Amino acid sequence: MILIASFMSLFDVFVVNVAAPSIESDLGASNAGLELIVGGYSFTYAAGLVTSGRLGDRFGRRRLYLIGMAVFTAASALCGVAPNEATLIGGRLLQGAGAAAMVPQVLALITVTFPPAERARAFAFFGVTIGLGGVCGQVLGGVLLDLDILGLGWRPIFLVNVPIGLAALVGARRLVTESRAARPESLDPVGLGALTLGIGLVLVPLTLGRDEGWPLWTWLALTAGLLVLGGFVGWEARLARGGGHPIIPPAVVRSRPVVGGMVMSAGYFLFFGGFLLSLTIFLQAGQHRSPLNAGLMFAPLGVVFALASLCARPLAARFGPRVLSAGALATSLSLVGFAVAVAAEGTGVSAWELTPLLMLAGVGNGLVIPALAATVMAAAPADISGTVSGVLTTTQQFASALGVSGGGALFFAESARNGPDAGLLATVLVGLVSVAVAFLGSLVLPRGTVATPSVPTAAPVPAKVA
Repeated sequence: MILIASFMSLFDVFVVNVAAPSIESDLGASNAGLELIVGGYSFTYAAGLVTSGRLGDRFGRRRLYLIGMAVFTAASALCGVAPNEATLIGGRLLQGAGAAAMVPQVLALITVTFPPAERARAFAFFGVTIGLGGVCGQVLGGVLLDLDILGLGWRPIFLVNVPIGLAALVGARRLVTESRAARPESLDPVGLGALTLGIGLVLVPLTLGRDEGWPLWTWLALTAGLLVLGGFVGWEARLARGGGHPIIPPAVVRSRPVVGGMVMSAGYFLFFGGFLLSLTIFLQAGQHRSPLNAGLMFAPLGVVFALASLCARPLAARFGPRVLSAGALATSLSLVGFAVAVAAEGTGVSAWELTPLLMLAGVGNGLVIPALAATVMAAAPADISGTVSGVLTTTQQFASALGVSGGGALFFAESARNGPDAGLLATVLVGLVSVAVAFLGSLVLPRGTVATPSVPTAAPVPAKVA
């Protein structure tokens, strides 16, 4: 039942990207407004994850899950009936806040509720759920737009969440047992405030900067954001030395599997966000595919990802961190294939050439993303599992948001000069560097740390489709 949260949060990552052009034309949204409709979800999602993880440890993971699901469901209804741009932006901000509250609790509840034998099966189902969420977001988003149910256009992509969310609330209240840390850490309001402010100061200008022409305020905000995040690191170190309770406990910082997993997460999700955005725009703007046709192109990736997630469990138990390295190599080979195909044929590259490369990327994603989260969560003490889950998901969301913003800016800049094929090629090459960082992170992991089953986590939030 708790897996519904992961499905819904991932579904709404991809479905809005597919529907962005329809939303823009129907509401008459400005470029900046549309960026906020898509990127606002990313901001409140990423900014609230660590706080929600800590609150779940302290006040109850089931309670935070229910609160998050209720907020997400209500916000989805608001988005579905939004009469104008401002209302839809507000609904998306609330959706992100709801997702931030419920998603960290999923990993924590699985970790502390299930005994090892049952936990393996729960994590395996989690992998399938994530794969299906990604596929449904891309494919069903295109289907719903194409069907134009009752003449509602894009609105059903949000309204479909309402009955699912209500069912999840009823089921979780009846079936999920409450859990909390025996000795919860204090909340550290200074650290939480600095982290939230720093993330906001970085993500907002990256989201709006391209359409605004990168005015002075965007550069000032970025600089301030980096300074605030640097101050956050210094504050956390000082708090730890003084015997306080930082957001990231010292035991976690000293854990080699956790640190290696975080580094790998940052590199891999930086690639993931930029690549998905660029390929989606390339398929629609460069090859003039419909939203449905473009969405169907991602179906093989999602299906293979789900299957590879199931295979990752026994492979990780046998080969350990080498599974992560193999997944990163598979992704690298896929990106090399994309670079060669696009460089040779430009926008004329065929679906028959792209599909095998997407399937290979699905293999890499299925081996890396599940085992990464499993590695980090297996090394986390039970009392702070919610906190670690929040930190991990924040790392992934922040990295993917940077990938979306930076990759989007690079794609549009190169596309304006040399066409969409040049834009895709540029982001693919940057993605190769990011995956190389992820591969190096996998080498830091000690052998035998990836023996738990697959636990995929939250996906990157693409930016709008031009």
